[in-house]
Amino acid sequence: MSLGSFDRTPPPFFRQGMSALTKLLVFAALAVFLMVADTRFKITYPLRAALATALHPVQRLLLAPVESWESMVDYWHSMQAATKADDQSRRLLAAQSAQVLRVAQLQEENTRLRALLELRPSLQVKVAAAEVLYDTPDPFSRKVVIDRGAAQGVKAGSPVINEVGVLGQVTRVYPLSSEVTLLTDKDAAVPVLNNRTQHRSAAFGNGDSSGMELRYMAGNADVQKDDLLTTSGVDGVYPAGLPVARVVAVERRAESGFAQISLAPVAASDSVRHVLVLDPVGLQLPARPAATAASEPARGAVRKGGHK
Repeated sequence: MSLGSFDRTPPPFFRQGMSALTKLLVFAALAVFLMVADTRFKITYPLRAALATALHPVQRLLLAPVESWESMVDYWHSMQAATKADDQSRRLLAAQSAQVLRVAQLQEENTRLRALLELRPSLQVKVAAAEVLYDTPDPFSRKVVIDRGAAQGVKAGSPVINEVGVLGQVTRVYPLSSEVTLLTDKDAAVPVLNNRTQHRSAAFGNGDSSGMELRYMAGNADVQKDDLLTTSGVDGVYPAGLPVARVVAVERRAESGFAQISLAPVAASDSVRHVLVLDPVGLQLPARPAATAASEPARGAVRKGGHK
């Protein structure tokens, strides 16, 4: 083998090129140049745009499961929040409804109390305010119990009224409460005066919750529908001029000498809560002259007996 046939190039291990520092500087300078050129002249913008367009469907496909999961989680949280908000709204609405009903109740009660306060100064008798506690359990009578009794000065026979008219009369007095017989009770009666004709008569209860009647009225008596009947004051119990009832029907029969006259009480006893208890008018009247004259001889006899 001739010497010319040997490869005289050094092996790769011994080959020498640019140093590592030189390569670092060259590539760093190249990178800086490319960044500056791209920033100034947008050299790689078309390439990046094409690459982004090509990869966009792949990105959307890969993001689809993630977006679906996030949508499901958001939907679940939204449903929970909506359910909770709906429950809170329902509770708040129920509380507000109760408050609204209470406010309406208080407004109605305030209106009635104001009417009672305005009525009170116009009465010339002693007046005491009271509240209806409950209806008596007797199904054959029309009576209520109020929260004022003998301890508050209530007397048997005292008229009971509200801001509209007469309700009834105290028939039984307890120490701390009283029983009031309503005008519609079958045993109740009140002397009345027809405002239109000034004719006196007596109204009786018929035992119904909303009914009264005029009894012993002649068939040709001048009584018409919608006539207002007020207390006449002749009984010494009710003050004169208090509304009692209105005429709702007049039936005249040829075979009977009396007319059947139905009345409706002015004051609805079923919805009343606050009332005024009046002292009977007779308690405030002066003693009768006859009684005074009869008492004088007795006093003189006592004096004579004492001198003897």
